[in-house]
Amino acid sequence: MAVKKTVGMYPAFDRSGTSTRASHYCAGCGHGIIHKLITEAVTDLGIADRVVMANPIGCAVFGYYYWDVGNIGAAHGRAAAVCTAVCRTCPEAIALAYQGDGDLGAIGFNCTFQAANRGERMATFFVNNGTYGMTGGQMAPTSLEGQKTATTPLGRDVLNDGYPLHVCEVINQLTAPVYIERVSVADTRRIMDARRAIRKALELQRDGKGYAFVEILSPCPTNLGMDAVQAAQFTNDKMEREFPLGVLRDQSATATARPAAPAKPGPAAFFTSNPDGATDAAPDPSFAEQRLKFAGFGGQGILSLGLYVAEAGRFAGRYTTWFPSYGPEQRGGAASCSVVVAGNPVGSPAVDHADVVICMNLPAYERFAKDVRPGGWLIVDASVPIAEKPVGVQFVSFPAIQFATERGMPRSANAVMLAVLAASGATGLDRRVMEQALAASFQKKPSLIPKNLAIFAAAYQQAGG
Repeated sequence: MAVKKTVGMYPAFDRSGTSTRASHYCAGCGHGIIHKLITEAVTDLGIADRVVMANPIGCAVFGYYYWDVGNIGAAHGRAAAVCTAVCRTCPEAIALAYQGDGDLGAIGFNCTFQAANRGERMATFFVNNGTYGMTGGQMAPTSLEGQKTATTPLGRDVLNDGYPLHVCEVINQLTAPVYIERVSVADTRRIMDARRAIRKALELQRDGKGYAFVEILSPCPTNLGMDAVQAAQFTNDKMEREFPLGVLRDQSATATARPAAPAKPGPAAFFTSNPDGATDAAPDPSFAEQRLKFAGFGGQGILSLGLYVAEAGRFAGRYTTWFPSYGPEQRGGAASCSVVVAGNPVGSPAVDHADVVICMNLPAYERFAKDVRPGGWLIVDASVPIAEKPVGVQFVSFPAIQFATERGMPRSANAVMLAVLAASGATGLDRRVMEQALAASFQKKPSLIPKNLAIFAAAYQQAGG
């Protein structure tokens, strides 16, 4: 007997550390069939070098061991967001999302719904087996009424759990999608229909004609507690009764190539500072990356302080990021931000081990003081009661709040702390760019520029700069 080799997949699957042609899917599962249909269509259409597959959280999480295309692992439910990014940044790419009913129908539903509503140039392959397969068979959004699962041992009760979610029908309410169809892989005839639908969705992507959505009913013998034949029959008899097969929308004959979304201004266009005088960032390996954390409560200008430093780095021609974190309160709640200033492009805006931590109140000190790396700088407002001076770090206590209040500018305590930071020399950024960033932040209120520069200068001098 001749066995046809599946094209479009890697010649060997190395997920387990050894070369094998056996997948990790359970016997009777439909995922392997769907993988084959997609990869063979990709190969037949000659688009493998353009395809980027967003792999989900779920049974197909290891899809990148099988697909011989570009692969990105998506966070739970976020395959549509990943594909949107691919569409926007690489217009020549073909973005495909492969998701299960838990991944797409639960945590990722709005993400998919909005991508479909925008008509992103992508195809979504939605595998519906009526259960959370990877994590033990809990009730999924598509579990049938009365279906017994790990979390509904007496059967799905619609009064308590709601009704099965009909994703195709919801997507069909939207204007933008070009093609929507529900198919099945439970037997040979249905597999042939699924092959046609998958191929059509990929042809639409090849031609750039817009959003396509293919739902695929798939058996799950393990979580149904059935053998492969019984699971396939359950899919045909029970699942199809709830989720009828067929084409809900097909505009492929009249659809034209959809242009790529227009380019939007880059991040620099949204800076509150005036970019005049700023220098484009250029690689400089001699400038060591500086990671800073600023913390206090809302109303102390913590986020603005971080922006001052990020902008100072930009004016110095450095690569910078600013990453805020704050609660729902407008004022009084915890607020912090992370800033990275580097001589090379920044890999991550997160700051876990900081070169500099500035704390404006006691809760901030208690939470973040421990994050200063050995030899780093810990700068706190003098109002923070500290029983014992920290060891292993360079410690500065300065009465920034009092200093600003005594000069009639209590809201400029952050400008005072900026001066203290500049005087310390901890960042490698000089006083000039700090003042430049401070002035630029008040371009919409020019009357405040001289006052803030004056209090900066006074604090800089008192801090020993």
